[in-house]
Amino acid sequence: MIDSILRLAIERRLLILCFIFLIVGVGVWSYQKLPIDAVPDITNVQVQINTAAPGYSPLESEQRITYPVETALAGLPNLSYTRSLSRYGLSQVTVVFEEGTDIYFARNLINARLGAVKSVLPPGLEPEMGPISTGLGEIFMYTVQAEPNAKMATGEPYTATALREIQDWIIKPQLAQVKGVIEVNSIGGYNKQYHVMPDPAKLLVYKVSVEDVVHALQANNDNRGAGYIERNGQQLLVRSPGQLGTVEDIGNVIITERDSVPITVKDVADIGIGKELRTGAATRDGVETVLGTAMMLIGANSRTVAQDVASKLDDIQASLPEGVVAEAVYDRTALVDKAIATVSKNLMEGALLVIVVLFLLLGNFRAALITAAVIPLAMLMTITGMVKTGVSANLMSLGALDFGLIVDGAVIIVENCVRRLAENQHKNGQQDLRERLSTVFDATSEVIRPSLFGVAIITIVYIPIFSLTGVEGKMFHPMAATVVMALLSAMVLSLTIVPAAVAVFMNGKISEKESIVITKAKSAYRPLLKLALKFRWAVVSFATFLVVFCLWLASTLGSEFIPQLNEGDIALHAMRIPGTGLEQAVEMQEILEKRIKAFPEVEKVFARIGTAEVATDPMPPNVADNFVVLKPRSEWPDTSKTKDELVEEMERALEELPGNNYEFTQPIQMRFNELISGVRADLGIKIFGDDLDQLVLTANDVLKVVNGIDGAADARVEQVTGLPTLSVIPNRTALGRYGLNVAELQDWVSAAIGGESAGIIYEGDRRFELVVRLPETTRRDIDRLKFLPVPLKNGEYVPLEEVATLDISPAPAQISRENGKRRIVVTANVRGRDLGSFVKEVQESIREKADIPPGYWLDYGGTFEQLESASQRLSIVVPLTLLVILGILVMAFSSVKDALIIFSGVPLALTGGVLALYLRDMPMSISAGIGFIALSGVAVLNGLVMLAFIRQLWHETGQFNESIIEGAMIRLRPVLMTALVASLGFVPMALNTGTGAEVQRPLATVVIGGIISSTILTLLVLPVLYQWVHRREAMQHTLRHRE
Repeated sequence: MIDSILRLAIERRLLILCFIFLIVGVGVWSYQKLPIDAVPDITNVQVQINTAAPGYSPLESEQRITYPVETALAGLPNLSYTRSLSRYGLSQVTVVFEEGTDIYFARNLINARLGAVKSVLPPGLEPEMGPISTGLGEIFMYTVQAEPNAKMATGEPYTATALREIQDWIIKPQLAQVKGVIEVNSIGGYNKQYHVMPDPAKLLVYKVSVEDVVHALQANNDNRGAGYIERNGQQLLVRSPGQLGTVEDIGNVIITERDSVPITVKDVADIGIGKELRTGAATRDGVETVLGTAMMLIGANSRTVAQDVASKLDDIQASLPEGVVAEAVYDRTALVDKAIATVSKNLMEGALLVIVVLFLLLGNFRAALITAAVIPLAMLMTITGMVKTGVSANLMSLGALDFGLIVDGAVIIVENCVRRLAENQHKNGQQDLRERLSTVFDATSEVIRPSLFGVAIITIVYIPIFSLTGVEGKMFHPMAATVVMALLSAMVLSLTIVPAAVAVFMNGKISEKESIVITKAKSAYRPLLKLALKFRWAVVSFATFLVVFCLWLASTLGSEFIPQLNEGDIALHAMRIPGTGLEQAVEMQEILEKRIKAFPEVEKVFARIGTAEVATDPMPPNVADNFVVLKPRSEWPDTSKTKDELVEEMERALEELPGNNYEFTQPIQMRFNELISGVRADLGIKIFGDDLDQLVLTANDVLKVVNGIDGAADARVEQVTGLPTLSVIPNRTALGRYGLNVAELQDWVSAAIGGESAGIIYEGDRRFELVVRLPETTRRDIDRLKFLPVPLKNGEYVPLEEVATLDISPAPAQISRENGKRRIVVTANVRGRDLGSFVKEVQESIREKADIPPGYWLDYGGTFEQLESASQRLSIVVPLTLLVILGILVMAFSSVKDALIIFSGVPLALTGGVLALYLRDMPMSISAGIGFIALSGVAVLNGLVMLAFIRQLWHETGQFNESIIEGAMIRLRPVLMTALVASLGFVPMALNTGTGAEVQRPLATVVIGGIISSTILTLLVLPVLYQWVHRREAMQHTLRHRE
């Protein structure tokens, strides 16, 4: 089969070469369709259900909304788990489904259940599903600001309310049209409202209640249609307009009349444009602003969507009032471009190094070109494959591509053809076409099997990565998929186009000058090999010792999931005391930002405080997410300063500001950690139980233990208590005396203090709420609230304190649940130490020192979970794969002995990888593990090519020891070439410091270290083992000859 393919390729060589144009054409077309991203999107299949419940305390939100919703969702098909958060005025339930569930199917299921649960929820509350986006969906943020001298139409400077109106009614509707944007989320400024603020004294004088005002406004704000009438053959529509349009209209509404004098709204109340009771704010560079976030539809291409949003925002600029600017502050494209630049730089440099090596070692220009041509062709075929399988180009998917491995097969074939063609020319002079073609055919078929076996083995080695599931699967599947596609492409090319090209282009005089490198290597290698064969005991025992030593060394390296990607920006989570008001938080935030902005490395800083309009990421008003965008490195005063040093300096500077507590992380990393496990840190210790007070006690106990452990940073308990609450507690007896009931009192308190909606005022497309509530001065003064007049049935009034007591006390600030059980989380990040050993120590210390009461239990989450599940999975699958490779080798050589000899290359290759990690002071991570997987393939490939040759020579000549030495000498060049080519392909990746290089560095380090050790050992240990295992056979062979 293989021979007939080769024969076809060589006989129809020009036709086969024409296929190159097809590959290039399809490849270039696919490249334009290729989705590009910084990192694979690892969000699990999840749906958020948000219910806004104005005025509900956390306990009530949990009891009335969260619990019924959670119960209704139990038992959904493919449900993995639920977690929820109940805060003041908000209930959020996050439903996580198993991998592979279709998100639209999941949302349909939830929709059906929510329909059924509405009857159980308090009236007027609507649970809504969050946008169909992922954790990486926040791809673009912009601020809306007014220039210092800009004036509104009224001649006054722009207010926060006016800016928010521009964002909501001019910018947002246009951005929402961009393809791939599912939601534009606004935070900051104030929603415009029309406020009617009754004066309690005037209400008393006119004997009017707040309810009367609300009813009057509702009854006087509507347009009605009354059908049509026909008159003289003409149709007249009949309508009765009565809609309120201006502040004057509202003031003239008549509430009632006393002694035939009408009492209007303006007699008892002040009317004006007011501010909503908002849940969140935004600041930028120390000034309050309006922040918009474009969220991307799940599965869209983040780079194109972000670019489209950016260009749309430029277009929108023309439609904004003069002096108002919408300016991008965070654009995912920047990170994506940097990451892709890192990858393409690695690939380009790797390709160049590979080509240089080929020229140097093949000593023939045309041969080197043919081999090098495999690189772009295989790459184009891979891109086509990626587009077809929906793999995006990102750090992970392109991170393991090594052109050295890709051209391995081609190198072996071309090298052998050149050698055979040159030999034949020496013997018989110039060859004619027929002879040349048959030489090429023989030379290729001689090495094609080991070369194909090698590629197949490297491909099989990547299979265990496909067994990873969950987050780690999403992280590493693209990597394995691209490598396998690239290797298969190279395999097809080396079967068809490479022999065809050799047949066409290697004509005329074939010069095979041994380059100086090879000559020197050969002269050094022969004596070394003879020495090794002589002292074989020493060689084998040294190799064994090395393997054992490296196994021990590997266990001391420590472990982490994936090295942190340096995104180039800093995210800073600032926390204040629970109960801090939003306005106070904004003031503290402005001071904080001015301090950060003072650093010369900082370009801009902006923040979200509290919860946005769509609560995708709900925070209380005392918490702020700060985004610090840094200038390019070249503009830093001290370019040698690392980002970590800058973060430390910032930490020291910010600690001086009172009342704040900080956590430093990065924008994407912060969302990733939170999405994966609901925890914003490397390690989250979840404590489950029923009683909130007991949970807090236990959590503080655990925190003490964690803080005592070396390497713990930012350790804290989530803030769940300390929300100050003013309770108006009804006095039932007194209410009964005055003929009132609890509901009437509650309605009155909620209308007077919280405000009650009395309809909507329309201005063209825009719509604003009309709200009746007490003036701010009265609402804020608790002593005056006591004397508020409560209306009685007979038209008399009684002060509030007669029928209720006012009490201020702290209450829970938030209640978190997971799988229907309350929980509290202790979080910690790890600095200056690897994650694996840190978690082990934490678990042991908690077991010994912490006091966990019965009925309460712990669970560990955070990125550490992924590390653990990936390691467990790989520890089963990797040995299986190695067995499969062994099986293939046994099939290839139909001898278990030979297969085991070749297989000995694997542990020897791993020694180099472990040493390289140790020397560069890197922990074991899943990235490094994948390096080891790739290595075992390369190691086997080298041994395979060498052994196949030695065996062939021995069978041809019958000289055992000479065959070993000669075979090793002849295969020195291809072995050195494949090794150099494969390791040099990774050199740029190991040394690069660009954005995202951290993720690739361990992988490249392992491969380079391993290839060096495996090459040295292949060249020396393999022949020794072969001689040792087969010497009996060889003796019998010689004896038979003599007889």
